[in-house]
Amino acid sequence: MLRTQRLTHTRAYATILPRAPSRLPRKAFLDLDHFLQRQRVLALYRSIVRATNKIPVSSTRQEMKSFARDEFERNKAVEDLTHVRYLVSMGKDQFKTMQRYVDELVGR
Repeated sequence: MLRTQRLTHTRAYATILPRAPSRLPRKAFLDLDHFLQRQRVLALYRSIVRATNKIPVSSTRQEMKSFARDEFERNKAVEDLTHVRYLVSMGKDQFKTMQRYVDELVGR
C-alpha cells in the first residue's frame, strides 16, 4: 500500500504582487455621530461654493470664497460634537444671509 503525501504548496502568480506598506499614517475610524456631522459640514461647504459660483466673476466672488474657505480651515481641528453642531448652525445662518445678498446681486 502506497502512502500519498499531501504537499502543501503555495503557488506564486506573476500578476499578484505583495503590497508595500503604506507611508501614510493610519487614521482611526469615525464613529457614526462624527461621520454624520462631517457629512453635514461637507454639504454646507458644497452649498456655499455653489452659491458663490453664481456670482459674476469679480473680487466679491473671490472674497466670499476665500472667507468661507478660511473659516472652514480655521475650524477643521474641532472634534467636540457640540461645538461642531454650533459651528454648522452658525455657518447656515451666515450662509442664508450670504444667499440673500447673492440673490439680490444676481437679480432673482
